[in-house]
Amino acid sequence: MLFFGLVGGIAGLGALAHRLGAPGLATWRARLRLGLALGLLLFGADHLANPVRYLAMLPGTLPWPGAIVAGTGICEIAGAIGLLVPDLRRAAGIALGLYFICVFPANIHNALTGGAGISGLSAAPDWYFQLRLALQPLAVWAALWSAGVIGRPTHRRPQEA
Repeated sequence: MLFFGLVGGIAGLGALAHRLGAPGLATWRARLRLGLALGLLLFGADHLANPVRYLAMLPGTLPWPGAIVAGTGICEIAGAIGLLVPDLRRAAGIALGLYFICVFPANIHNALTGGAGISGLSAAPDWYFQLRLALQPLAVWAALWSAGVIGRPTHRRPQEA
């Protein structure tokens, strides 16, 4: 949930920055892309710096939980960078959409266990985890839409020969 708040807050600040004359943030697609990229960079780095927090989110049946946490952190960082590089943006959006689908089982596990053992979340009310499940499709959509994979494509001028 903090992730969604961070992404939305950065997108909102992007709108304010645009009104103040900042270049590159004229569309909500660009603002959401920036929010996703910064949120993913932050949380990806946190996966690597504080893996214990994420280990409790994994179902106990998964092998190599440390590698999974590190791998998801690296995926988040790589996806964030990809969103910011125009030539990699579509591929990053598709990869992140798939990534958000792949981490859905961990969110189901958290909803079923009430976040038991997760630092900072174990006292969260049950609705918190249900809301996280409901918001997961939004993460998939945001990755695909902000990268221009779905939705009305942004207008591009034809390149000169």
